[in-house]
Amino acid sequence: MIETLKIKLLDGMHAHNEWECALEIPIDHSLDELHQAILSAIGFDNDHMYEFCIANSYYSRSSERISCDDDKVTQETVDTIFLKAKGKKLFYMFDYGDSWLFQISKSRKKRFSEKPDTFYPRVALESGIKPEQYPDWDE
Repeated sequence: MIETLKIKLLDGMHAHNEWECALEIPIDHSLDELHQAILSAIGFDNDHMYEFCIANSYYSRSSERISCDDDKVTQETVDTIFLKAKGKKLFYMFDYGDSWLFQISKSRKKRFSEKPDTFYPRVALESGIKPEQYPDWDE
């Protein structure tokens, strides 16, 4: 089954514009695969550490965090993480230096079966302007 997730950029060192997308992803994909899909959607290189966070706010003391070097990142799936996040929010932090912070939520669209000849995960809809991961500082 395919889940449609809303990925919204909340903050980042070079985030001057709003950006969000609807990402269609199999529910059995791991958090590591979700991480890779988000980077692909926004066009970032996979060259920094990251974590997922379940909490009312990203900076909440009472949060569950799953970092990139935790075994859970390959064991937790899109399906299981949202069961854990019920009543809370799911955040994704990429690159602790530039602090690219995203909120991940389920869209209102119902799950659906994979469509033939369609490669998942895929961006179904996108709005806003993608930020540059490494802007040219010479300008």
